[in-house]
Amino acid sequence: MTADTAHDPITRDTRDAPTTAITAALEDQFGLADRVVDEATLTNSIGRFRRQDIVLPTFAELADPSRIPAERVGDADRSAPDVRNLWRLHWYNDLAGNRVGVPEHVVLPTSLTGVESPIVVVFGDRFPMITAHKVLAAYACLAPRVVTGQFDPTRHRAIWPSTGNYARGGIAISKLMASRGVAILPEGMSQERFDWLDRWCENPAEDVIRTVGTESNVKEIYDACNELAKDPDNFVFNQFCEFGNHLGHYEITGRALGHAFEAAREASGNDWRLAAFVSATGSAGTIAAGDRLKDEYGSITVAVEALECPTMLQNGFGEHNIQGIGDKHIPLIHNVTNTDVVVGISDRATDELDVLFNTPAGRAYLTDRKGVPVGLVAALEHFGLSSICNVLAAIKTAKLLGYGADDVVVTVATDGAALYPSERAKTLKEHFDGTFDAVTAAEVFGEHLANVDTADVLDCTERDRNRIFNLGYYTWVEQQGTPFELFEARRAQSFWRGLRRFLPVWDEMITEFNARVAAARPS
Repeated sequence: MTADTAHDPITRDTRDAPTTAITAALEDQFGLADRVVDEATLTNSIGRFRRQDIVLPTFAELADPSRIPAERVGDADRSAPDVRNLWRLHWYNDLAGNRVGVPEHVVLPTSLTGVESPIVVVFGDRFPMITAHKVLAAYACLAPRVVTGQFDPTRHRAIWPSTGNYARGGIAISKLMASRGVAILPEGMSQERFDWLDRWCENPAEDVIRTVGTESNVKEIYDACNELAKDPDNFVFNQFCEFGNHLGHYEITGRALGHAFEAAREASGNDWRLAAFVSATGSAGTIAAGDRLKDEYGSITVAVEALECPTMLQNGFGEHNIQGIGDKHIPLIHNVTNTDVVVGISDRATDELDVLFNTPAGRAYLTDRKGVPVGLVAALEHFGLSSICNVLAAIKTAKLLGYGADDVVVTVATDGAALYPSERAKTLKEHFDGTFDAVTAAEVFGEHLANVDTADVLDCTERDRNRIFNLGYYTWVEQQGTPFELFEARRAQSFWRGLRRFLPVWDEMITEFNARVAAARPS
């Protein structure tokens, strides 16, 4: 037994069996059950799913949608609460909801980025219902809890704590899986998020809980969850510590990003290498794709945070508006010791570039003065605030590491600009006095794109990674009661490798669950 595996509570073939407390925490607190925990609860779910005609996709099917028969989706409206949209929870959709052969993406040119390194951006607004990839994370958390007999849709309310899109994804998945969902998110998030929740929740007054603050006020969300958890009929799906979130992105997002890179490389005709994967941390779900890309391509993993809340960079704190990347803590599911670089991006840059990308004057400047292709400029409407953040971090990474024309950086546009008109109106008023013309566009481009520097970047040493890892102790052990042995086990890569055994186990359980649902239907 190596030091890397000696105290790993996930790896089953070690001599150190996990304690009862650790096993219970893995199942109950963190979503890592590999057995039917409660047969009566499972039976209730089977009955509910039979009556609603619900069939669940496996993780393997969502990772490779070519395995999904077309009739699973049929003519379902991608924006509607149609149970068939469960089969669109992957990266292979176009904007109309049709399945495509390669995840839709763009390769950003030097005329926009100022670096030789190609930056491949894969679009997240092709996901159904919420036009953001967080709906996948919600499914990856809820589905295992259903098929292991932990979540009862006939009794439990699903509580979805978030700084925005995950709460919406949770509400959508709850509705499709015949259960009641409750969204918890800060009151300062974009109005478009709340407008969507008002349309989808049957009782928004009770099922949308607005906590104090904005993007970085995650502790207040946890406090609300802990209060709700006192009622046994409330089931909290905390994306920051549900390992289904990590595993779903490792398997589904990781494979999709690799496929997009290979397609872009083939189209280029060049001998590209996948040098880096860049992802704002948020709940640390998406960044799990970096573990897979590192295994398969040898890429590095870059974690991104708001400069106004430099938690990883400086043990810092603060407020920011890069919606979708909540800070002031280190998520339990962040594989910190496999992270290579940390980048800080200012919300002033993302707010102002959002205006540049989505106004006539800004777009005209990009095409007429900077020579950015018209089609590429049109695609910028699919970049939300955190998407712009990811792109800026990709540029910083390429400059920091001296990447050349064959060194590709891959990142994701987690959602699109359609979620932020209200924020754009605020930026126009507060930053530009309501006027944005060609001169202003040139100033914004010059400040935020033409002269991207390598400040606020950390090329991590082992000491840096341990410092960032240790920051999580105060949230997870002291505040949230995570067993110390489990917290510490996450330092070893064997822990994260051991998690992957749950994916085929869950797929077998989903298949068996579907079979029992089908058998329960009247002939």
